[in-house]
Amino acid sequence: MKYSEKVMDHFTNPRNVGEIENADGVGVVGNAKCGDIMKMYLKIDENDVIVDCKFKTFGCGAAIATSSMATELVKGHTVAEALKLTNSAVVEALEGLPPVKVHCSVLAEEAIKTAVADYYNKIGREVDFEIEKSHEE
Repeated sequence: MKYSEKVMDHFTNPRNVGEIENADGVGVVGNAKCGDIMKMYLKIDENDVIVDCKFKTFGCGAAIATSSMATELVKGHTVAEALKLTNSAVVEALEGLPPVKVHCSVLAEEAIKTAVADYYNKIGREVDFEIEKSHEE
């Protein structure tokens, strides 16, 4: 399996690893079939801007790379912008993924959206978007 240099960079030097204490939103997603589990933490300011985003991922190199890239793509952006993040954007930012690893980018998108949904629930805002569930029980 051939990975792009960008994927290898985000796998060997992942950005934003860890957790945020008292995070405004936390999302956990997993895929039982492949064993990848992602936990995404968001810190959001009073202007709805994601000022910090961290992750903990248990999984393959592609899962770690997509988690890392997803945090980079939403950090510093508004929650509304983060909700527009697609798995395709994550794959594109990583300069491609092998077809059998594209599901990792879907998990990264779901983790961000699940964390935003948690944030919305905490502040009493209606969750007006859907989260695709790629994991298989």
